[in-house]
Amino acid sequence: MSRPLEGLFVVDLTITLAGGYCTKLLLDGGAEVLKVEPPGGDPLRRRRVLGSPLTRGEHSPLSAFLHAGKGSEVVDLAMAAGRARVRELAVSADLLIESARPGALDAVGLGWHDVHAVNPELTVVSVTPFGQTGPWAQRAATEFTLQAAAGSIGGRGTPERPPVAAGGDLGEWITGTWAAIGALAAWRRARATGRGDHVDVSAFECVSVTLNPFEPLHASLTGDRDRFMGEVYQRSVEVPSIEPALDGWVGFAMLSAQQWQDFTVMIERPDLGTDPGLAQQLGRWPRRADVEDAVHAWTRRHTVDEIVDLASAFRIPVAPVGTGATIPNMDHFKAVGTYVEGNRPGVRWPRIPYRLARTEEGAPRSAPSLGSGRTAPPTSSAPPPARSVKTLPLDDLRIADFTALWAGPQVTHVLGALGADVVKVESVQRPDAIRYTSSRGPDVAQWWEYSWLFHGVNAGKKSVTLDLTRPDGLALAARLIGGADVVIENFSPRVFESFGFDAARVRELAPQAVFVRMPAFGLEGPWRDRVGLAQTMEQLSGMANLTGFADGPPINPRGPCDAIAGLHACFAALVALVDRDRTGRGQLVESVMVDAALNVAAEQVIEFSTNGNELRRIGNRSLLGHVQGVYACQGEERWLALAVTGAVQWESLVDWLGRPDWAVPMGAKLPSHDANVHDEIDRHLIAAFAERNLEDAVSALSSAGVPAEAVVLPGNIEANPQHVARHFSEELAHPVAGTQLYPGLPFRLAEGPDRW
Repeated sequence: MSRPLEGLFVVDLTITLAGGYCTKLLLDGGAEVLKVEPPGGDPLRRRRVLGSPLTRGEHSPLSAFLHAGKGSEVVDLAMAAGRARVRELAVSADLLIESARPGALDAVGLGWHDVHAVNPELTVVSVTPFGQTGPWAQRAATEFTLQAAAGSIGGRGTPERPPVAAGGDLGEWITGTWAAIGALAAWRRARATGRGDHVDVSAFECVSVTLNPFEPLHASLTGDRDRFMGEVYQRSVEVPSIEPALDGWVGFAMLSAQQWQDFTVMIERPDLGTDPGLAQQLGRWPRRADVEDAVHAWTRRHTVDEIVDLASAFRIPVAPVGTGATIPNMDHFKAVGTYVEGNRPGVRWPRIPYRLARTEEGAPRSAPSLGSGRTAPPTSSAPPPARSVKTLPLDDLRIADFTALWAGPQVTHVLGALGADVVKVESVQRPDAIRYTSSRGPDVAQWWEYSWLFHGVNAGKKSVTLDLTRPDGLALAARLIGGADVVIENFSPRVFESFGFDAARVRELAPQAVFVRMPAFGLEGPWRDRVGLAQTMEQLSGMANLTGFADGPPINPRGPCDAIAGLHACFAALVALVDRDRTGRGQLVESVMVDAALNVAAEQVIEFSTNGNELRRIGNRSLLGHVQGVYACQGEERWLALAVTGAVQWESLVDWLGRPDWAVPMGAKLPSHDANVHDEIDRHLIAAFAERNLEDAVSALSSAGVPAEAVVLPGNIEANPQHVARHFSEELAHPVAGTQLYPGLPFRLAEGPDRW
């Protein structure tokens, strides 16, 4: 069976994790990827985390995973011959992915307009921190400082400690996934029209819309933004969340009052379940000390396995907190083959996070030696369909949307923004449960129309209600499926089948349709019917293991796994649609929520299985040994996020500090994986920033090329000048909730639209 993207030739000019993951996703779909590397190779080849040893061969453990199966060619863009070679490659390429500073490629004659001139059908994807336009386009940044500016750091942690970033470079992985979606959607339109496109991806926008999901909308929908910001945005964690067991850490996800009541019965404290003040998270947080004492008195008497088994019987979302050492050995992952052998015996890599029914998953391949050339002889992609004028990349598609909560609606939200006609199906008897996360109380008329999450991932869709327990409701659903190009559901595996819509029935009704199913743990295996929420995935995958302070518990990153699962399912749907464009036939797509999380958190397992190095949380410090942290400035709760990744940035910081005696010799020790070095630096920086004005410090350091941002509250990002300049948010009028600002997609297409 052929791979859907066979014949798609991708030239990869990126030197970032985000770029590497973007092109890995395209390669996994069947594309040929040629890495065009600078002399000395992509810096990811030399990546060392927590002082890990340099591995045998030419690739770090993460580089071997990201670049497996790609070709490699060394090109020096400072030389005329190197620039000529890139133009030569552009002639035969379908996609060119690059991560250069905005304007850098234009300056050497390799900008979008330059390569478009030699190949009008070529689509270029630019992946940069802030995008190609706007007042911050040239601003220095790292994934850490982007989290700060995007509101991700500001609400995470506890008031007793500084705010803390989500660990594991999540923003890079998320940006790479968004870039792959933009690339494939734009390329599909280019095949239809014969006109290539420019996809301008902003990592800042990717982080803003994924790690800080719709919080400005949340604040606005309350109707009292000032009160909301004061009451809600002190740093907090869920109660209960990740708790100590007899032999490790175990995580819970408590979203409903019923789950809380069941939990209190399980921990032998039913009196807590009858206390109305503790039924919701906002009530438990002020009394967290008492609640945690009661929880820990029980959890510390039981092993992680005992707690997981008992909580699962109560239908309480629960998970062991995974680490690089433990994740591959979990029984479900072993049973379904989640991990495969990597670049050498004993090295474990997560498999591709989706299954296509009519496509075999390719075996893992080795990463390329530097300059090893292309992996396949030059080919051309399958002939495109008849050319037509498309106003949006997916404006020829109808989606039958049977999804609820966040991950599933995220898929159809993106497909709809890209032009698809999305019909969302709910039931009056059982509406989409995410409506119950309302910004208003039940004393407000139609309070279910004020859910910020529902608004955020359902804008632009049509809505119908069907009762799938009645024959006429099922008949209408069958009609809707029969006319769809994509059918998508994210119930537990048995639910959609119980309505009579298994894969065979959907194929019978709509042989042309791509049928996307999004089970939490897959359609097979011992965890098939387990409840799985975003927090569960964060705990299992190891994301929580890397988030928090070294002397404290793991902390949930808080929510990104829903969006991450949705984005991977969206990409998988696009891959299957490319196959449908060629064959006229749909197929089943099984996009597994936990597999998406495990791919994004892959480095922990890869690093441990390669080097025996178990990654751990280290607060706001860098796993790569750079100077990085969150520092309090003058005033109350005024925090600055700083990242210094090289000698030039260090010297700029030292100059701004007035070249103190302690700082000058310290530069020779950096980067360092010695905690004592960073302890000493932190002592001095804490003292220095405590006497500085936050805005002045950010302005001065940013102007000097040092990545530095204010840690903003999650609800305050709309006013960011970069977001305003790039029209990140768009005004929409809702018939009940009124006019609000909604974030769009985090990339721009040169061929339009102007609004998402």
